[in-house]
Amino acid sequence: MKALVDTSVWSLALRHKKQHEAVSKLADLILSSLVVMIGPVRQELLSGISKEDIFLQLKTKLQAFDDFAITIRDYETAAQFYNICRRRGVQGSHIDFLICAVAHNNNFLIFTIDKDFDNFAKYLPIKLLAL
Repeated sequence: MKALVDTSVWSLALRHKKQHEAVSKLADLILSSLVVMIGPVRQELLSGISKEDIFLQLKTKLQAFDDFAITIRDYETAAQFYNICRRRGVQGSHIDFLICAVAHNNNFLIFTIDKDFDNFAKYLPIKLLAL
């Protein structure tokens, strides 16, 4: 099954934390062509890089992964998921809920090390990829 990879995992891998279990799992997913990238995750990864040469290197590396198309239905589902969690006192970013929506609507696993997704999974019909 394909996995939508969250920024937290990419960041860990890009900092060359090869000994981390999540980085090994990401490498396996990449080799198996099971990685899903969305534009907002790409934007998060590229944002805040002050050195132009490093920005360009990362941009080039990430171009190996096509962006999965996000639909109106995904945005509507993300808003619905935000509202569901908010009613239960669970906070999250708009991008996190968009990740949840895209994954849910397309039967993808979510690959993350961000513990917020554990809270979302209590109330949302999402599946997390276990390490």
